[in-house]
Amino acid sequence: MTRRRNTAQRPTDASSGTLLTRYPGNPVLTAADWPYPVNSVFNAGAAMLPDGTTLLLCRVEDRRGISHLTAARSADGFNKWVIDPKPTLAPHRDFPEEIWGIEDPRITWVPEMKKFAVAYTSFGRGGPGVSLALTEDFTSFDRLGVVMPPDDKDATLLPRRFGDFGTWVMVHRPAAPIGAHIWLSYSPDLRHWGSHRIMLMARRGAWWDANKIGISPPLIETPDGWLMIYHGVRRTASGSIYRQGLALFDIKDPSRCLLRGDEWILGPREDYETKGDVAGAVFACGYTIAPDGDTLRLYYSGADTCMAVATGSISRMLAWLETNGRPPVDTDI
Repeated sequence: MTRRRNTAQRPTDASSGTLLTRYPGNPVLTAADWPYPVNSVFNAGAAMLPDGTTLLLCRVEDRRGISHLTAARSADGFNKWVIDPKPTLAPHRDFPEEIWGIEDPRITWVPEMKKFAVAYTSFGRGGPGVSLALTEDFTSFDRLGVVMPPDDKDATLLPRRFGDFGTWVMVHRPAAPIGAHIWLSYSPDLRHWGSHRIMLMARRGAWWDANKIGISPPLIETPDGWLMIYHGVRRTASGSIYRQGLALFDIKDPSRCLLRGDEWILGPREDYETKGDVAGAVFACGYTIAPDGDTLRLYYSGADTCMAVATGSISRMLAWLETNGRPPVDTDI
């Protein structure tokens, strides 16, 4: 299959260290901003609402250690956040898989349904699983319940159906005996999932993504393919380091990886990324794209304690992958 390349006026001088620029006003949201007492605010899904407002659906950990989701809205995506006065989506007694909290939402706008799909981790006695909910307004939610049983997490729904049979595709990260890799699964109805297959494998050895990987925000549809920002974990003597990297997948067959970058593009550096509940972690669950179709705002958590944002160019990321990426090979793992 031939890959379309949109190379017109594409910058070619990008390096991994210049692909994302931190907002000088980071962090943009902390527990101190919350209208009720909480421990931490992190791992927010993001959406651009029809009126141009940026919505962050934040994971909020209370002082028991149990998480819920609360929406924060901003006209410019950086400042003057208006936060819901109470949890927007909280664990529900009718869903026992949520008894220990709901975490790490990824938001996908689904044009066919004219709804947002929120994939999140539901934490119950069986461990973490993947649940799915649909919403039009982030006020009321239609919970579909668990769609990937424990242990599973780091999930996002692709925005449209694929193939002759019109199947939905979900990216997720099950805990499998062969390792913590990124998988794809298929469904005719969003409730029943099968045809599971590995999408991208964690590397071994000294790589920055050697121990486990998972999706970060939802995939970005581009003329070149599905651009993936994913997190990789390397365990060190002083703890795990969470960083962000890039890969590109075929637009018609998202199970086929076209390019994978060897270097990370965002790693912990600032105090708000290196000091907190999980020191040494940058972890993204959401992004928005500006009206120009190229400017990316990546919303990520620092040290599992606060929310920050970095800006970049999708075309520069694709150019960097063209120059510095390569198809995965067996020697990588």
